[in-house]
Amino acid sequence: MMASTSTSGWWLGPTTSASHPGSFVGAASVLVQRSRRGISCCFQKESSVKVLRRILESPGVHQGPACFDALSAKLVQDAGFSYCFTSGFSISAARLGLPDTGFISYGEMVDQGQLITQAVSIPVIGDADNGYGNAMNVKRTLKGYISAGFAGIILEDQVSPKACGHTRGRKVVSREEAVMRIKAAVDARRETGSDIVIVARTDSRQALSMDEALSRARAFGDAGADVLFIDALTSKQEMVAFSQVSPLIPKMGNMLEGGGKTPILTPLELEEIGFKLVAYPLSLIGVSIRAMQDSLAAIRGGRIPPPGSMPSFEEIKDILGFNTYYEEEKRYATSTFSKRDSSSLYSIQRRDQSDTEQTSQSPEDPIVEVLTPEVYNKYGGDGSRDPFSGIWSRTLRVKITGRDGFEKLDLRIPAGFLDGLTNIVPALGGVNIKDLLDDAAEEIGGKKLLDFNDRMGDRIQVFLE
Repeated sequence: MMASTSTSGWWLGPTTSASHPGSFVGAASVLVQRSRRGISCCFQKESSVKVLRRILESPGVHQGPACFDALSAKLVQDAGFSYCFTSGFSISAARLGLPDTGFISYGEMVDQGQLITQAVSIPVIGDADNGYGNAMNVKRTLKGYISAGFAGIILEDQVSPKACGHTRGRKVVSREEAVMRIKAAVDARRETGSDIVIVARTDSRQALSMDEALSRARAFGDAGADVLFIDALTSKQEMVAFSQVSPLIPKMGNMLEGGGKTPILTPLELEEIGFKLVAYPLSLIGVSIRAMQDSLAAIRGGRIPPPGSMPSFEEIKDILGFNTYYEEEKRYATSTFSKRDSSSLYSIQRRDQSDTEQTSQSPEDPIVEVLTPEVYNKYGGDGSRDPFSGIWSRTLRVKITGRDGFEKLDLRIPAGFLDGLTNIVPALGGVNIKDLLDDAAEEIGGKKLLDFNDRMGDRIQVFLE
Protein backbone atom coordinates (compact mmCIF):
# COMPACT_ATOMS: atom_id res chain seq x y z
CA MET A 1 0.00 0.00 0.00
CA MET A 2 1.21 3.50 -0.80
CA ALA A 3 1.53 6.06 1.96
CA SER A 4 0.51 9.55 1.03
CA THR A 5 0.01 12.96 2.53
CA SER A 6 -2.58 15.27 1.04
CA THR A 7 -2.39 19.02 1.53
CA SER A 8 -4.14 21.67 -0.55
CA GLY A 9 -4.55 19.52 -3.64
CA TRP A 10 -1.00 18.14 -3.54
CA TRP A 11 -0.17 14.46 -3.23
CA LEU A 12 3.15 13.28 -1.86
CA GLY A 13 4.43 9.79 -2.44
CA PRO A 14 6.34 7.46 -4.80
CA THR A 15 5.34 7.36 -8.44
CA THR A 16 3.48 4.35 -9.78
CA SER A 17 1.99 3.33 -13.09
CA ALA A 18 -1.35 4.73 -11.98
CA SER A 19 -0.09 8.17 -11.02
CA HIS A 20 2.76 8.43 -13.50
CA PRO A 21 2.12 6.80 -16.87
CA GLY A 22 5.65 7.45 -18.11
CA SER A 23 7.10 5.19 -15.42
CA PHE A 24 5.80 1.72 -14.67
CA VAL A 25 7.37 1.78 -11.21
CA GLY A 26 9.27 4.78 -9.89
CA ALA A 27 10.84 5.47 -6.51
CA ALA A 28 11.25 9.23 -6.80
CA SER A 29 9.21 11.27 -4.34
CA VAL A 30 7.21 13.82 -6.22
CA LEU A 31 4.58 16.42 -5.70
CA VAL A 32 1.63 15.90 -7.98
CA GLN A 33 -0.84 18.72 -8.52
CA ARG A 34 -4.10 17.97 -10.22
CA SER A 35 -5.47 20.69 -12.44
CA ARG A 36 -7.71 21.07 -15.44
CA ARG A 37 -4.76 20.26 -17.66
CA GLY A 38 -4.25 16.92 -15.93
CA ILE A 39 -1.30 16.12 -13.70
CA SER A 40 1.82 18.23 -13.46
CA CYS A 41 4.82 17.16 -11.48
CA CYS A 42 7.64 18.95 -9.77
CA PHE A 43 10.36 17.25 -7.79
CA GLN A 44 10.82 18.57 -4.27
CA LYS A 45 14.26 19.58 -3.02
CA GLU A 46 16.07 17.51 -5.61
CA SER A 47 18.00 18.48 -8.72
CA SER A 48 16.84 17.07 -12.03
CA VAL A 49 20.02 14.95 -12.17
CA LYS A 50 19.21 13.30 -8.84
CA VAL A 51 15.66 12.65 -9.99
CA LEU A 52 16.91 11.04 -13.19
CA ARG A 53 19.29 8.84 -11.21
CA ARG A 54 16.41 7.79 -8.98
CA ILE A 55 14.49 6.79 -12.10
CA LEU A 56 17.45 4.71 -13.27
CA GLU A 57 17.63 3.00 -9.89
CA SER A 58 13.91 2.20 -9.75
CA PRO A 59 12.53 -1.06 -11.15
CA GLY A 60 10.64 -1.27 -14.42
CA VAL A 61 11.00 0.47 -17.75
CA HIS A 62 10.49 4.23 -18.09
CA GLN A 63 9.06 5.85 -21.21
CA GLY A 64 10.48 9.14 -22.48
CA PRO A 65 8.85 10.91 -25.43
CA ALA A 66 11.21 13.17 -27.38
CA CYS A 67 10.41 16.88 -27.44
CA PHE A 68 11.75 19.55 -29.78
CA ASP A 69 10.81 22.86 -28.13
CA ALA A 70 9.53 24.30 -24.87
CA LEU A 71 5.85 23.74 -25.71
CA SER A 72 6.27 20.08 -26.64
CA ALA A 73 8.28 19.54 -23.45
CA LYS A 74 5.49 21.14 -21.38
CA LEU A 75 2.96 18.83 -23.01
CA VAL A 76 5.11 15.80 -22.14
CA GLN A 77 5.23 16.96 -18.53
CA ASP A 78 1.51 17.72 -18.40
CA ALA A 79 0.82 14.22 -19.73
CA GLY A 80 2.50 12.83 -16.60
CA PHE A 81 5.79 11.48 -17.93
CA SER A 82 8.64 11.44 -15.44
CA TYR A 83 11.33 12.64 -17.89
CA CYS A 84 11.83 13.35 -21.59
CA PHE A 85 14.48 13.43 -24.29
CA THR A 86 15.37 16.07 -26.82
CA SER A 87 15.58 14.79 -30.37
CA GLY A 88 18.25 16.17 -32.68
CA PHE A 89 16.18 14.90 -35.61
CA SER A 90 13.11 16.84 -34.44
CA ILE A 91 14.97 19.99 -33.38
CA SER A 92 16.72 20.15 -36.75
CA ALA A 93 13.32 19.79 -38.42
CA ALA A 94 11.50 22.34 -36.24
CA ARG A 95 14.27 24.92 -35.84
CA LEU A 96 15.94 24.74 -39.26
CA GLY A 97 13.49 22.90 -41.48
CA LEU A 98 16.44 20.69 -42.46
CA PRO A 99 17.26 16.97 -42.19
CA ASP A 100 19.26 15.52 -39.32
CA THR A 101 22.49 15.25 -41.32
CA GLY A 102 24.81 17.44 -39.29
CA PHE A 103 23.34 20.86 -40.14
CA ILE A 104 22.33 21.71 -36.56
CA SER A 105 25.22 23.07 -34.49
CA TYR A 106 26.31 22.76 -30.89
CA GLY A 107 25.28 26.35 -30.14
CA GLU A 108 21.81 25.89 -31.60
CA MET A 109 21.25 22.67 -29.66
CA VAL A 110 22.37 24.26 -26.37
CA ASP A 111 20.17 27.30 -26.99
CA GLN A 112 17.13 25.14 -27.76
CA GLY A 113 17.91 22.89 -24.81
CA GLN A 114 18.03 25.77 -22.36
CA LEU A 115 14.59 26.94 -23.47
CA ILE A 116 13.28 23.41 -22.99
CA THR A 117 14.79 22.77 -19.54
CA GLN A 118 13.56 26.14 -18.27
CA ALA A 119 10.01 25.32 -19.35
CA VAL A 120 9.66 22.10 -17.32
CA SER A 121 10.57 20.63 -13.96
CA ILE A 122 11.03 17.02 -15.11
CA PRO A 123 14.54 15.83 -16.06
CA VAL A 124 15.53 16.26 -19.71
CA ILE A 125 18.12 14.07 -21.46
CA GLY A 126 19.77 16.04 -24.26
CA ASP A 127 20.78 14.64 -27.63
CA ALA A 128 24.37 15.86 -28.19
CA ASP A 129 25.02 13.97 -31.44
CA ASN A 130 28.73 13.05 -31.69
CA GLY A 131 29.88 15.74 -29.26
CA TYR A 132 30.52 18.14 -32.17
CA GLY A 133 34.15 17.22 -32.64
CA ASN A 134 37.03 15.40 -30.98
CA ALA A 135 37.43 14.55 -27.28
CA MET A 136 38.15 18.17 -26.37
CA ASN A 137 34.96 19.29 -28.11
CA VAL A 138 33.08 16.59 -26.20
CA LYS A 139 34.30 18.07 -22.91
CA ARG A 140 33.05 21.51 -23.94
CA THR A 141 29.76 20.04 -25.11
CA LEU A 142 29.16 18.24 -21.83
CA LYS A 143 29.90 21.39 -19.80
CA GLY A 144 27.56 23.39 -22.04
CA TYR A 145 24.76 20.86 -21.58
CA ILE A 146 25.23 21.01 -17.81
CA SER A 147 24.93 24.80 -17.91
CA ALA A 148 21.81 24.50 -20.08
CA GLY A 149 20.11 22.47 -17.36
CA PHE A 150 20.14 18.99 -18.85
CA ALA A 151 19.96 16.04 -16.46
CA GLY A 152 21.49 13.67 -19.01
CA ILE A 153 23.41 13.74 -22.28
CA ILE A 154 23.55 11.28 -25.20
CA LEU A 155 26.91 10.98 -26.99
CA GLU A 156 27.41 8.83 -30.09
CA ASP A 157 30.35 7.49 -32.06
CA GLN A 158 29.51 8.71 -35.57
CA VAL A 159 31.89 10.71 -37.74
CA SER A 160 31.12 14.26 -38.85
CA PRO A 161 28.79 15.06 -40.47
CA LYS A 162 26.56 12.60 -38.62
CA ALA A 163 23.35 11.00 -39.86
CA CYS A 164 20.12 9.83 -38.29
CA GLY A 165 20.65 6.33 -36.91
CA HIS A 166 17.91 4.75 -39.03
CA THR A 167 18.94 6.33 -42.33
CA ARG A 168 21.66 5.40 -44.77
CA GLY A 169 25.21 6.63 -44.89
CA ARG A 170 26.25 6.13 -41.29
CA LYS A 171 29.94 5.89 -40.49
CA VAL A 172 31.61 5.63 -37.10
CA VAL A 173 35.00 6.55 -35.70
CA SER A 174 37.38 3.86 -34.47
CA ARG A 175 36.53 2.05 -31.27
CA GLU A 176 39.51 3.67 -29.54
CA GLU A 177 38.36 7.19 -30.47
CA ALA A 178 34.76 6.37 -29.49
CA VAL A 179 35.88 5.22 -26.04
CA MET A 180 38.03 8.34 -25.63
CA ARG A 181 34.96 10.49 -26.23
CA ILE A 182 33.20 8.82 -23.31
CA LYS A 183 36.30 9.12 -21.11
CA ALA A 184 36.50 12.83 -21.97
CA ALA A 185 32.85 13.26 -20.98
CA VAL A 186 33.45 11.49 -17.68
CA ASP A 187 36.48 13.72 -17.00
CA ALA A 188 34.49 16.88 -17.82
CA ARG A 189 31.75 15.78 -15.45
CA ARG A 190 34.27 15.30 -12.65
CA GLU A 191 35.91 18.65 -13.37
CA THR A 192 32.62 20.50 -13.07
CA GLY A 193 31.50 18.67 -9.94
CA SER A 194 28.32 17.60 -11.73
CA ASP A 195 26.66 14.21 -11.74
CA ILE A 196 24.99 14.50 -15.17
CA VAL A 197 23.94 11.13 -16.58
CA ILE A 198 26.04 10.05 -19.56
CA VAL A 199 24.25 7.91 -22.15
CA ALA A 200 26.78 6.30 -24.52
CA ARG A 201 25.37 5.46 -27.94
CA THR A 202 26.95 3.45 -30.74
CA ASP A 203 25.80 3.36 -34.36
CA SER A 204 28.19 0.56 -35.25
CA ARG A 205 25.36 -2.00 -35.57
CA GLN A 206 24.52 -0.55 -38.99
CA ALA A 207 27.94 0.90 -39.84
CA LEU A 208 29.96 -2.25 -38.98
CA SER A 209 28.39 -5.28 -37.27
CA MET A 210 26.39 -6.48 -34.30
CA ASP A 211 29.50 -7.96 -32.69
CA GLU A 212 31.30 -4.63 -32.92
CA ALA A 213 28.28 -2.85 -31.44
CA LEU A 214 28.26 -5.20 -28.45
CA SER A 215 32.01 -4.75 -27.94
CA ARG A 216 31.71 -0.96 -28.03
CA ALA A 217 28.81 -0.98 -25.60
CA ARG A 218 30.86 -3.03 -23.16
CA ALA A 219 33.84 -0.69 -23.56
CA PHE A 220 31.65 2.38 -22.99
CA GLY A 221 30.46 0.89 -19.72
CA ASP A 222 34.03 0.24 -18.63
CA ALA A 223 34.88 3.89 -19.47
CA GLY A 224 32.25 5.19 -17.05
CA ALA A 225 29.01 5.58 -19.06
CA ASP A 226 25.84 5.44 -16.94
CA VAL A 227 23.50 4.14 -19.66
CA LEU A 228 24.29 2.10 -22.79
CA PHE A 229 22.48 2.49 -26.11
CA ILE A 230 22.90 0.61 -29.40
CA ASP A 231 20.82 2.33 -32.04
CA ALA A 232 19.00 0.65 -34.94
CA LEU A 233 18.92 -2.89 -33.58
CA THR A 234 17.04 -5.01 -36.12
CA SER A 235 15.35 -7.77 -34.13
CA LYS A 236 14.15 -8.80 -30.71
CA GLN A 237 17.01 -11.30 -30.56
CA GLU A 238 19.55 -8.50 -30.99
CA MET A 239 17.81 -6.52 -28.27
CA VAL A 240 18.09 -9.48 -25.90
CA ALA A 241 21.79 -9.91 -26.74
CA PHE A 242 22.39 -6.21 -26.00
CA SER A 243 20.63 -6.42 -22.64
CA GLN A 244 23.07 -9.11 -21.52
CA VAL A 245 26.12 -6.86 -22.00
CA SER A 246 27.32 -5.31 -18.73
CA PRO A 247 24.10 -6.38 -16.96
CA LEU A 248 24.51 -3.90 -14.08
CA ILE A 249 24.44 -0.88 -16.40
CA PRO A 250 20.98 0.36 -17.53
CA LYS A 251 20.09 -0.01 -21.21
CA MET A 252 18.22 2.41 -23.42
CA GLY A 253 15.94 1.40 -26.29
CA ASN A 254 14.75 3.50 -29.23
CA MET A 255 11.24 2.91 -30.58
CA LEU A 256 11.49 4.89 -33.81
CA GLU A 257 7.89 5.29 -34.96
CA GLY A 258 6.69 5.02 -38.54
CA GLY A 259 9.08 2.47 -40.00
CA GLY A 260 12.52 2.38 -38.36
CA LYS A 261 14.82 -0.61 -38.29
CA THR A 262 14.03 -1.60 -34.68
CA PRO A 263 10.82 -3.56 -33.99
CA ILE A 264 8.29 -1.62 -31.91
CA LEU A 265 7.70 -3.48 -28.65
CA THR A 266 5.36 -2.70 -25.78
CA PRO A 267 6.80 -1.28 -22.56
CA LEU A 268 6.16 -4.58 -20.80
CA GLU A 269 8.07 -6.48 -23.50
CA LEU A 270 10.96 -4.03 -23.22
CA GLU A 271 10.97 -4.45 -19.44
CA GLU A 272 11.10 -8.23 -19.79
CA ILE A 273 14.12 -7.95 -22.10
CA GLY A 274 15.87 -5.71 -19.58
CA PHE A 275 15.62 -2.13 -20.89
CA LYS A 276 15.45 0.72 -18.40
CA LEU A 277 14.82 3.80 -20.60
CA VAL A 278 12.89 3.88 -23.85
CA ALA A 279 12.72 6.83 -26.25
CA TYR A 280 9.94 7.69 -28.70
CA PRO A 281 11.80 10.12 -30.99
CA LEU A 282 9.28 10.99 -33.73
CA SER A 283 5.79 10.86 -32.23
CA LEU A 284 5.47 14.55 -31.37
CA ILE A 285 7.16 16.01 -34.44
CA GLY A 286 5.39 13.47 -36.69
CA VAL A 287 1.84 14.18 -35.54
CA SER A 288 2.61 17.91 -35.56
CA ILE A 289 3.64 17.78 -39.22
CA ARG A 290 0.51 15.86 -40.24
CA ALA A 291 -1.80 18.11 -38.21
CA MET A 292 -0.30 21.24 -39.77
CA GLN A 293 -0.61 19.79 -43.27
CA ASP A 294 -4.28 18.96 -42.69
CA SER A 295 -4.98 22.40 -41.25
CA LEU A 296 -3.31 24.19 -44.14
CA ALA A 297 -5.25 22.10 -46.65
CA ALA A 298 -8.48 23.08 -44.89
CA ILE A 299 -7.57 26.78 -44.92
CA ARG A 300 -6.56 26.54 -48.58
CA GLY A 301 -10.00 25.09 -49.28
CA GLY A 302 -11.72 28.07 -47.68
CA ARG A 303 -12.34 26.50 -44.30
CA ILE A 304 -10.78 26.37 -40.87
CA PRO A 305 -9.69 23.17 -39.11
CA PRO A 306 -12.72 21.37 -37.62
CA PRO A 307 -13.23 21.80 -33.85
CA GLY A 308 -12.30 18.21 -33.06
CA SER A 309 -8.86 18.56 -34.64
CA MET A 310 -7.57 21.28 -32.32
CA PRO A 311 -8.06 22.55 -28.75
CA SER A 312 -10.42 25.44 -28.17
CA PHE A 313 -8.91 28.89 -27.67
CA GLU A 314 -9.64 28.61 -23.94
CA GLU A 315 -7.84 25.26 -23.78
CA ILE A 316 -4.84 26.66 -25.63
CA LYS A 317 -4.63 29.57 -23.20
CA ASP A 318 -4.82 27.16 -20.27
CA ILE A 319 -2.07 24.94 -21.70
CA LEU A 320 0.21 27.94 -22.19
CA GLY A 321 -0.42 29.25 -18.69
CA PHE A 322 -2.54 32.34 -19.34
CA ASN A 323 -4.91 31.55 -16.48
CA THR A 324 -2.04 30.90 -14.09
CA TYR A 325 -0.49 34.19 -15.17
CA TYR A 326 -3.71 36.10 -14.57
CA GLU A 327 -4.07 34.63 -11.08
CA GLU A 328 -0.51 35.51 -10.14
CA GLU A 329 -0.84 38.94 -11.71
CA LYS A 330 -3.54 39.79 -9.17
CA ARG A 331 -0.94 39.63 -6.39
CA TYR A 332 0.85 42.61 -7.83
CA ALA A 333 -2.12 44.74 -8.85
CA THR A 334 -1.98 48.39 -7.74
CA SER A 335 -4.48 51.23 -7.70
CA THR A 336 -2.09 53.82 -9.14
CA PHE A 337 -2.34 54.99 -12.70
CA SER A 338 -0.08 57.00 -14.93
CA LYS A 339 -0.84 60.59 -15.87
CA ARG A 340 -1.66 61.26 -19.46
CA ASP A 341 -0.60 64.29 -21.41
CA SER A 342 -3.10 67.03 -22.11
CA SER A 343 -3.55 66.07 -25.74
CA SER A 344 -4.58 62.53 -24.75
CA LEU A 345 -7.02 63.86 -22.17
CA TYR A 346 -8.45 66.26 -24.72
CA SER A 347 -8.98 63.49 -27.26
CA ILE A 348 -10.73 61.34 -24.66
CA GLN A 349 -12.90 64.29 -23.65
CA ARG A 350 -13.86 64.97 -27.25
CA ARG A 351 -14.74 61.30 -27.76
CA ASP A 352 -16.94 61.30 -24.68
CA GLN A 353 -18.78 64.34 -25.93
CA SER A 354 -19.25 62.73 -29.32
CA ASP A 355 -20.58 59.54 -27.71
CA THR A 356 -23.05 61.57 -25.66
CA GLU A 357 -24.30 63.38 -28.72
CA GLN A 358 -24.91 60.14 -30.62
CA THR A 359 -27.45 58.76 -28.16
CA SER A 360 -29.52 57.20 -30.92
CA GLN A 361 -26.94 54.46 -31.53
CA SER A 362 -26.07 52.04 -28.74
CA PRO A 363 -22.74 50.10 -28.62
CA GLU A 364 -24.61 46.99 -29.76
CA ASP A 365 -25.95 48.61 -32.94
CA PRO A 366 -24.29 47.45 -36.16
CA ILE A 367 -21.93 49.83 -37.89
CA VAL A 368 -23.43 50.98 -41.20
CA GLU A 369 -21.12 52.22 -43.93
CA VAL A 370 -22.64 54.78 -46.30
CA LEU A 371 -22.14 54.12 -49.99
CA THR A 372 -20.88 57.42 -51.38
CA PRO A 373 -21.46 58.50 -54.98
CA GLU A 374 -17.78 57.96 -55.73
CA VAL A 375 -17.91 54.32 -54.68
CA TYR A 376 -21.29 53.79 -56.31
CA ASN A 377 -20.15 55.24 -59.61
CA LYS A 378 -16.95 53.16 -59.47
CA TYR A 379 -19.12 50.13 -60.10
CA GLY A 380 -21.24 51.75 -62.79
CA GLY A 381 -24.05 52.96 -60.56
CA ASP A 382 -24.33 56.17 -62.54
CA GLY A 383 -25.71 54.27 -65.49
CA SER A 384 -22.58 54.69 -67.60
CA ARG A 385 -22.02 52.50 -70.61
CA ASP A 386 -19.34 50.37 -68.93
CA PRO A 387 -20.31 46.82 -70.06
CA PHE A 388 -19.89 45.72 -66.47
CA SER A 389 -22.23 48.35 -65.04
CA GLY A 390 -25.40 46.36 -65.61
CA ILE A 391 -24.22 43.72 -63.21
CA TRP A 392 -24.57 46.13 -60.28
CA SER A 393 -28.25 45.30 -59.87
CA ARG A 394 -27.65 41.55 -59.94
CA THR A 395 -26.68 39.25 -57.04
CA LEU A 396 -23.86 36.73 -56.99
CA ARG A 397 -24.54 33.63 -54.91
CA VAL A 398 -21.70 31.33 -53.76
CA LYS A 399 -22.65 27.98 -52.27
CA ILE A 400 -20.27 25.36 -50.80
CA THR A 401 -21.46 21.85 -49.93
CA GLY A 402 -19.12 19.51 -48.09
CA ARG A 403 -18.41 16.03 -49.33
CA ASP A 404 -20.45 14.81 -46.37
CA GLY A 405 -23.50 16.52 -47.87
CA PHE A 406 -23.74 19.30 -45.30
CA GLU A 407 -23.91 22.91 -46.39
CA LYS A 408 -20.84 24.91 -45.36
CA LEU A 409 -21.46 28.29 -47.00
CA ASP A 410 -24.32 30.09 -48.73
CA LEU A 411 -23.26 33.65 -49.51
CA ARG A 412 -24.93 36.41 -51.53
CA ILE A 413 -23.15 39.62 -52.54
CA PRO A 414 -23.76 42.35 -55.13
CA ALA A 415 -22.29 41.05 -58.36
CA GLY A 416 -20.21 44.21 -58.69
CA PHE A 417 -18.26 43.46 -55.52
CA LEU A 418 -15.75 40.94 -56.86
CA ASP A 419 -12.72 42.34 -55.04
CA GLY A 420 -11.87 40.12 -52.11
CA LEU A 421 -14.14 37.24 -53.11
CA THR A 422 -11.14 34.93 -53.37
CA ASN A 423 -10.24 35.81 -49.79
CA ILE A 424 -13.55 34.25 -48.77
CA VAL A 425 -13.36 31.29 -51.16
CA PRO A 426 -9.68 30.69 -52.11
CA ALA A 427 -10.69 27.93 -54.54
CA LEU A 428 -12.03 30.67 -56.87
CA GLY A 429 -8.58 32.23 -57.13
CA GLY A 430 -7.88 30.88 -60.62
CA VAL A 431 -11.30 31.68 -62.12
CA ASN A 432 -12.02 34.84 -64.11
CA ILE A 433 -15.50 35.50 -62.74
CA LYS A 434 -15.70 38.89 -64.41
CA ASP A 435 -15.62 37.25 -67.86
CA LEU A 436 -18.37 34.88 -66.79
CA LEU A 437 -20.44 37.80 -65.57
CA ASP A 438 -19.87 39.71 -68.80
CA ASP A 439 -21.22 36.77 -70.79
CA ALA A 440 -24.29 36.47 -68.56
CA ALA A 441 -24.96 40.16 -67.99
CA GLU A 442 -27.78 40.48 -70.52
CA GLU A 443 -29.49 37.18 -69.69
CA ILE A 444 -32.81 37.31 -67.86
CA GLY A 445 -33.21 35.36 -64.64
CA GLY A 446 -30.66 33.26 -62.81
CA LYS A 447 -27.77 31.33 -64.28
CA LYS A 448 -25.28 28.85 -62.90
CA LEU A 449 -21.80 30.19 -63.62
CA LEU A 450 -19.65 27.52 -61.94
CA ASP A 451 -20.12 24.05 -60.48
CA PHE A 452 -16.99 22.07 -59.51
CA ASN A 453 -15.32 20.15 -56.68
CA ASP A 454 -12.20 21.56 -55.07
CA ARG A 455 -9.26 19.39 -54.09
CA MET A 456 -10.78 18.85 -50.64
CA GLY A 457 -13.82 17.25 -52.25
CA ASP A 458 -16.19 20.12 -51.48
CA ARG A 459 -18.69 21.16 -54.17
CA ILE A 460 -18.49 24.87 -55.06
CA GLN A 461 -21.34 26.47 -57.01
CA VAL A 462 -21.61 30.09 -58.20
CA PHE A 463 -24.92 31.51 -59.45
CA LEU A 464 -25.90 34.84 -60.97
CA GLU A 465 -29.34 35.77 -59.66
